[in-house]
Amino acid sequence: MLKSMTGFGRAEITRGETTMVVEIKSLNGKQFEVNLKISPLLKPYEFDIRNQLQQTLVRGTLDASVNIRQNGANRPVVINTDLAKFYHQSITTLADELKLPKEDMLNVLMKLPEVVSPANEQISEDEWLEVEKALQQAISDLDAHRLDEGQVLAADLLTRIENIENYTVKVRELDPQRKDRVRTRLESLLAEYVGKENIDENRLEQELIFYLEKLDISEELVRLENHCRYFKEILKEAEPSKGKKLGFVLQEVGREINTTGSKANDANIQQWVVLMKDELEKAKEQVLNVL
Repeated sequence: MLKSMTGFGRAEITRGETTMVVEIKSLNGKQFEVNLKISPLLKPYEFDIRNQLQQTLVRGTLDASVNIRQNGANRPVVINTDLAKFYHQSITTLADELKLPKEDMLNVLMKLPEVVSPANEQISEDEWLEVEKALQQAISDLDAHRLDEGQVLAADLLTRIENIENYTVKVRELDPQRKDRVRTRLESLLAEYVGKENIDENRLEQELIFYLEKLDISEELVRLENHCRYFKEILKEAEPSKGKKLGFVLQEVGREINTTGSKANDANIQQWVVLMKDELEKAKEQVLNVL
């Protein structure tokens, strides 16, 4: 099971003259960060709201809003005149600069944030329970969206890793030919500069073995295959939050690919290494979105 960090959730509950609206948008992020906008009535519950968001959503950059709307006149309101005056001064200055009309200014002011607020700055316990219910519904909605997105990510990541595995097979097929070419090239150079009759065959064999061991990529290919296998095992794990773990494994995959390319010293193998790197970069980009 894989989850994306990207998603959207919304819930709305109406009880009598009160409507609770919760909206949550999530994007990828290294840690858990939330930009929370709540009604003034919910200020005492801000910590609880943040805690509930983090418990389920774990990681990502969130924009969340939790609002309470009064649909009737069952609750008295107060007008923040100081704030209204401040808004009025700013709007008037802006209107003068832009040469815009200033009609119906009062109607505009009444709709601005916190100019009009309930006279009672607390909500009842029953109302808070309804807010919690809406919050959990929005969280569940977003979490389901994340799961759907995660299935798409898992399929793409699996394709990238399998492509790397297939390219590794190609490299293995080319490796014996590479060794033969290295041996032939060295023998040719020695014959040209030293003379074939002056070559000590036993010494040459020892030097060739030493040189080919330095260029040997079999261990890198084995580790690369093991990392790819482990990556696919992690994808199958039930744990939903594993983006960081997948990222660490991809770092190891990249290390083995780079070492293979540098040690191979062969143009044919290098072509497959370039394809591996391309698949690896695409996988890294996708893992950034994994929870």
